[in-house]
Amino acid sequence: MTDHGPIQPIWTCSGCSLPWPCPTRRRQLLAEYDNAPLSLSLYMASHLVSATQDMGWAPAGSLYRRFLGWMP
Repeated sequence: MTDHGPIQPIWTCSGCSLPWPCPTRRRQLLAEYDNAPLSLSLYMASHLVSATQDMGWAPAGSLYRRFLGWMP
């Protein structure tokens, strides 16, 4: 369990108050999904859809980079 979960609908980190997923959570997710990159992509894409609904004012490209663009 992590202390770096999302606070919705503003999508900030509950552990460090940075935009979620924060650098710490990104590292954790990469480790958790080390052998399952497709599963990580699907997991983060589902969060992207939710965040897009919550933050309709945010540019789509910015949200894409935030939720999916950091993955290898």
